[in-house]
Amino acid sequence: QGGGAIVNTSSGAGVVAAPGQPHYTAAKHGVVGLTKAAAQEYARRGIRVNAVLPGSTDTPMIRRFIGDNAEIAKMIAATNIGGRMLTPDEVAEAAVWLASDAASMVNGQSLIVDGGGLVR
Repeated sequence: QGGGAIVNTSSGAGVVAAPGQPHYTAAKHGVVGLTKAAAQEYARRGIRVNAVLPGSTDTPMIRRFIGDNAEIAKMIAATNIGGRMLTPDEVAEAAVWLASDAASMVNGQSLIVDGGGLVR
């Protein structure tokens, strides 16, 4: 067929170590490395491979982690522009863009979508 796009999902821990979570950090760094290697491998077939690295996203999983602890919720939200977590739709929109023809010359990249959380 020739062509296409793959979008992997990592996280901010794919580029910065997550304190107290060496296993998670290793796994997410692995996704970033795999993305780069696959981008090189499949480029000759016209297949682009990129990754989206979302920050704290308002999902049921993170809500279970936070529980009723308002301080943790406030701390997480404070790391992002606007003082809130990302929505799942905001992360999905980044992934859709990476898969689209608008990103036809983007290959082997890790797009951090975290509301500025890693810009410190």
